[in-house]
Amino acid sequence: MTDWPRRRRAVLRDAVGVGVATGAYGLSFGAIGVAGGLTVAQTCATSVLRFTGASQFALVGVLAAGGGPASAAVTAVLLGARNALYGLRLSSLLQLTGARKAVGAQLVIDESTAMCVAHEDDATARRLAFWATGLAVFVLWNLATLAGALAGTALGDPQTFGLDAAVPAAFLALLWPRLAQPAARLVALGAAAVALALTPVAPAGVPVMAAAGVSVLAGLRWRDALLPGRGAASCSGSPSWSRRWAAMHSSGSG
Repeated sequence: MTDWPRRRRAVLRDAVGVGVATGAYGLSFGAIGVAGGLTVAQTCATSVLRFTGASQFALVGVLAAGGGPASAAVTAVLLGARNALYGLRLSSLLQLTGARKAVGAQLVIDESTAMCVAHEDDATARRLAFWATGLAVFVLWNLATLAGALAGTALGDPQTFGLDAAVPAAFLALLWPRLAQPAARLVALGAAAVALALTPVAPAGVPVMAAAGVSVLAGLRWRDALLPGRGAASCSGSPSWSRRWAAMHSSGSG
């Protein structure tokens, strides 16, 4: 197609823009990781091996609250379970095999999924969007994690500068934009009520796991109400949702 060079540039531009915007957030995870008790190496390993954003914050949050590794791992898995659904959707779109499929699985995140689905009318463009976005976010997220972890270590005791409040603040920052729908607010209030009720009597980490369980069950039961227009790319691959998402994170259309 004669229009392909221009579309290719647009896809790459959008992918880099998403990578920079998302990767920069890795700075906060790096700082929060060391504030939560992880070493620089452990924080960086979490980003390299887990690479799921919100579930990484969840893991650190449970550990910082005094929860055990098992509680932290279960909480992180619950929050990262949506990536498996993304993988089901992308499997039919990308049709990867062999080593590419194994590498691609590591890059299945919100951003790469949305960018891929936004170009589902063109097989070449959607593959480029997936790989370019996934690799851009992966590289920049991990570099930012390292920088944030080193900066956090240099600051010393987290409580000296109030960094011990960084973990709950990060969770609020992640949660707040998702509460636009009344149903989402009700789920959040229910999960918070469960966590508050269990905090005085349950071991550290269990209230967070219980709250996450409430959210997951509510999502399975009332998915359509929580995701207007069936907006999750993992469930329906709705072009309207993916285009809105891509438009929010790019400087122009492809």
